[in-house]
Amino acid sequence: MTAVASSSQRFRHHAAVGLRIIAVAAVYYAAARIGLMQQLVRGQITPLWPPTGVALVSLLLWGTRVWPGIALGAFLVNVSLGPSILPVVAIAVGNTLAPVCAYLLLRRAGFRIELDRLRDALALVFLGALGGMLISATLGAGVLVLSGALSADGFWPAWSVWWTGDAMGVLVIAPLLLAIRTWRWPRGVPVPRWAEAVALLAGTAAVTAVATQSTLGLLFLVFPFVIWAAFRFQLAGAAPCVLIISVIAIDAGANGSGPFSGHDLLAKMVTLQALNGTVALTALLLAATITERDHTRREIEQVCRRLSDALARLTPAEKAEEWPPIRSPKKPDQDARPGN
Repeated sequence: MTAVASSSQRFRHHAAVGLRIIAVAAVYYAAARIGLMQQLVRGQITPLWPPTGVALVSLLLWGTRVWPGIALGAFLVNVSLGPSILPVVAIAVGNTLAPVCAYLLLRRAGFRIELDRLRDALALVFLGALGGMLISATLGAGVLVLSGALSADGFWPAWSVWWTGDAMGVLVIAPLLLAIRTWRWPRGVPVPRWAEAVALLAGTAAVTAVATQSTLGLLFLVFPFVIWAAFRFQLAGAAPCVLIISVIAIDAGANGSGPFSGHDLLAKMVTLQALNGTVALTALLLAATITERDHTRREIEQVCRRLSDALARLTPAEKAEEWPPIRSPKKPDQDARPGN
């Protein structure tokens, strides 16, 4: 009976892992199809690549055992784009290695998926996004050049779009998924709080649409909404606002409207990703800092309450013993001074 139970338990474990791998591959593929709607280079390089965020969050939740799902999803996406089977395999390898390496770096840095510390936000930005995604961009753009799909002159523009797109996928999508993971439908929330949340999201969308359609350089107008979201709603409010801003800005960049008109691809990417990166960085750091501050304040309040309760339980005699009266210092005896 013990052997049968052990075998059944192993089967359920492997079945659960297999289902997770299939789920990761399916979500990766769906996220990739959404990201390809705004491609800028050769029909397959976009300024926001959501699958990197999906892949990294999957690894953070379930570990490296789900990497085959990432590889399968990356292969299925790229096999329909070409250029041929060997470059597709190489690109899929790069798309798999990048989030895996980012996950290993984050784990070594002691990253917590709650994103409730400033160090976690910094680690996600510099290790998970900017550092880890160098692998996929370098390997992917290099493979396209070597296969003849891109000219040698097109390497750096393609690399810049690839790297920033993968990095933005981590900065924009990963915090949103991590916030959704712990989100619960709030109960007893007053109506003004709901109204504030709706006004925040609607205002963010409206102001971003105006700023990205105007040639007056009004992109800075989105930052008060990002700060508002981070201060009032922390990650749960900041992550959706960052997604709204990024999607609207990417659409404007792809269409060449507003501040993106009259510029070449590299100039558009610099403007677009400077906006997206600054918005995501501001939201993450502010939300993490405020969450950490609130957590510290709650801990101090709990300690104060425990001390107050402990003092309230003491009897008057115990209080006298615990807190002896302060005695005035004894004056030195003048007769004992040296020389007398």
